[in-house]
Parts: sequence; C-alpha cells; structure tokens
Amino acid sequence: MKEKIVYIEETDSTNRWLREHGSDEDCVVWANYQTDGHGQGSNHWESERGKNLTFSVLMHPTHVPANRQFHISMAVSLAVTDALGQYIGDLSVKWPNDIYWRNAKICGMLIENRLKGMQICDSIAGIGINVNQREFQSDAPNPISLWQITGQETNRQALLEDIICRIESYMLQDVRERYMQALYRRKGFHPYCDAQGAFMARIEDVEEDGHLVLMTEDGEQRRYAFKEVSFVI
Repeated sequence: MKEKIVYIEETDSTNRWLREHGSDEDCVVWANYQTDGHGQGSNHWESERGKNLTFSVLMHPTHVPANRQFHISMAVSLAVTDALGQYIGDLSVKWPNDIYWRNAKICGMLIENRLKGMQICDSIAGIGINVNQREFQSDAPNPISLWQITGQETNRQALLEDIICRIESYMLQDVRERYMQALYRRKGFHPYCDAQGAFMARIEDVEEDGHLVLMTEDGEQRRYAFKEVSFVI
C-alpha cells in the first residue's frame, strides 16, 4: 500500500486535518471521532465515537485533467460501494457520490480538488461510513449502518484498508460504465425536485464533468450541477 495511514483519536474534520498536515505524498488520515464532519454544502455527518469509519484520502492524480475531475468521484464512490459489497448487497451510488443501501444512506463523502490551470494539484476525498453505530439521534432523514443491516460488528481498519486498495486501482481504470450501472434509480422514472418544483424523470446520463442529465416524462432533458436537484425519497 503506497499511502501512509495516520490514525488520530479526534479532530474536527479529517479533510481540514489533511489540508494542514498533508504533504506531497499520498496520505490517509483516519479519526476515531470527528466532531465537525461535513458533506456537500451545509450537510453534517452524525457519527458516534469509536463506531464508524471517518477518514480522508489525499491524492495527487496528475494523470487526471481538470475537466475530467469527476473521475475521482466515480472511482472513490465505486471503491466504497464494492468494499461494502463484501458484507451486504442492494448497494448503489446516489449521484454524485452518496452510497445507499436500498433507500437509506450508509456513506457520504466530500471531495475537494485544488486546480492549477488544467491540472489537478491534489484531491482530498473525505469519507464517512456508518459501520457499527446502532442508533442515530439526528434529524437526518434516512441514515443506516452496516451493523443495523447485518447485526454484526465490522472491523473498521480492515474495511478502511480494502477501500484504499480499491481507490488505488480504480483511479487508474476507466470506471464510467461501472459507475453508470451502479447508480441509484438508474432505471425507470422517479420523483425529483428542482427550483421549478417536483417532477418525475429518469436518469439519461452523467456527463464527464459530473453534470446529471434527467429526462422528464414529457420528454424534456434537464441538466444539473451538484445541489441543483434533489432526489425525493
């Protein structure tokens, strides 16, 4: 394993920790407890101390051009999905990179890329996976943990190492077709909501830059960046 893995007992954010302590080498920081974990936008991540897997991966993907940076999101989300797939089925990737078990969220992530011209200087993928937590107290609508599904404790470090190995491999592969096949609600019409209100649509495409393309029941094609459309669940 090329990445250095750093274990820390507590931090506010593993992404922020890597920004402050990272180097020119790839690195992983894993926290036993994260006090201020964030997802996309203003979303927060509830995680009981010592129960879940909260970590960030620092990469320097020099082979990925800036206009194809969504490749990182696809590779990381598939790595987590396939690693969790060793324990449970019925997993999918809710665009852009939440991991779902059926209609419940088992993993969220925040990927931050620093660009310089047409190149990616570095990328930090912050990942939170509900592993051994038995109850959730926040008002998050649909969290679920691996323990709630299987009724068994899972070794967090073994899961972490599996994910890291898969990220290394998938970053060097063309994973777009696999990502499309893994998408949540990849078939049929489902409810969504945007600035114009609620509507029914099916997934038409995810473009190389990460935009989601939906086709409404009326045959209208709509294109969305992150946070511009919501899945109604």
